[in-house]
Amino acid sequence: MIIKDVMTKNPVCVSEDTSIVEANEIMLKNGFGKLPVLDKSKKLVGIITKKDIAKASPSSATTLDKYEINSLLEKLTVAKCMTKKVIVVSPEEVVEETAKIMVDNEIGCVPVVSDDIVVGIVTESDLFALFTAMFGAGYKGVRANFYMQDKPGELSALVKCLAEKGANIVAVITRESEKPGSRRVTIRVTDIDEKSMKQILDENSAEIIDLRVV
Repeated sequence: MIIKDVMTKNPVCVSEDTSIVEANEIMLKNGFGKLPVLDKSKKLVGIITKKDIAKASPSSATTLDKYEINSLLEKLTVAKCMTKKVIVVSPEEVVEETAKIMVDNEIGCVPVVSDDIVVGIVTESDLFALFTAMFGAGYKGVRANFYMQDKPGELSALVKCLAEKGANIVAVITRESEKPGSRRVTIRVTDIDEKSMKQILDENSAEIIDLRVV
């Protein structure tokens, strides 16, 4: 799956001369934590976050009254507070690489840019929703987590056995294992009971970590 399939298209953006008061109001109204910042030619020049606004706002120890504070903040534009070095991705980037970029850089969102124009944005929430769907969350059935030998044909043989038992595979996720020579597999299936699932796993030399009805 690629980013253009999961991104929020045509995201809300602000211009460089938008006041941080207005930017903050947009965030509060829409439940956003970040906004891309565009220049007059609509090109991305930065990103403004709640943290940026908080840093720019007077501390609680200030002697200014609320009217003076509001007047000060209304004159302060996002261009003076935004993060200028913005990590972006292409609409054609794959989802897992984008997720890795976000984890490695400890960021909660990534603008999606095509020909210097912001066409979308990907947030942690977008990826959480996707990964939840990929794991088949919400489907009633049997969920198994197990170790399987990391060699050709192992998973295929297991899938064949499940098919022969009439089981419907909702999701299959594999990842590297802490055990040499094996992979850790999570599979969720319907139309099969827990006992039959355990029997199939045992017959395929899978080492069960967790098996449950969900």
